[in-house]
Amino acid sequence: MAFQAAIPPGGTWFDTLKKSFIDVPVDSSNGNAIPTSDFLEAAESLTTLFDLLGSIAFTPVKNDMLGNIKKVRDRQLASPADSSTLQSLVLNELKTKKHTSAEGLLWLVRGLDFTSQALRHTLQNPDAELSTSFRTAYTGTLKPHHSFMVKPIFSAAMSATPYKKDFYAKMGDEAKAKAAMGKWLDALEGQVRVLKEFQERKEAKW
Repeated sequence: MAFQAAIPPGGTWFDTLKKSFIDVPVDSSNGNAIPTSDFLEAAESLTTLFDLLGSIAFTPVKNDMLGNIKKVRDRQLASPADSSTLQSLVLNELKTKKHTSAEGLLWLVRGLDFTSQALRHTLQNPDAELSTSFRTAYTGTLKPHHSFMVKPIFSAAMSATPYKKDFYAKMGDEAKAKAAMGKWLDALEGQVRVLKEFQERKEAKW
């Protein structure tokens, strides 16, 4: 399990993130362009959430997300001039008749959608345990796209979620954590929405 950065006194898990989705600038004057580096750093920071959940069952979930981040970053490093935003990265890769990073981003967005929906459900349903929130989110996001071999891996992770009270205890100050989570989710959900709309466009498909 990866090293979990220490939460500062009086702070929350959100204070340990190297990059927050709140700090990812979405350029509404340029088709809601999302900068590649900022977004990938925020997504990498999010994966430490799976360490916080505290079960080895979440390791495949985390590794899957990190693998997709790597696919996008590999393309960015190979062709930086064409990859300053996620949208330009995908469109320029597709011109080369390849879709490795485009597919990586598609799965990354699905994983982020799953995570954000689970946490949003947690905030909106105080009486629901995390396992319920994560299962509900999984059913509506990743499950339709997963093979019969992958589904049991994710089901095991859903079953291994801690009690909500223990989860919030690991997050630091509960009231501050919930307030920070709401703002962080607003930003994350907005970026997921932009990317899902982009990925539905004809020129972004392969």
